[in-house]
Amino acid sequence: MKLFKFFQYAYLFFAVIFIYDAVSKYMETGQIEYTSLLLAAAAIFMFFFRKRFNKKLENKDRN
Repeated sequence: MKLFKFFQYAYLFFAVIFIYDAVSKYMETGQIEYTSLLLAAAAIFMFFFRKRFNKKLENKDRN
């Protein structure tokens, strides 16, 4: 179960990396990097999805 929590927070780590990438490319070129922003949004979505899924599994294991 600890491994699942590690991967859950890894999604947030990748979201931060993608947001940093989008901002740095915007500062350099002035163009918005939609791919990086889309991947960051997907990573944030996956974080909350996995968090909810892990909570359901934890409650199921207790019963």
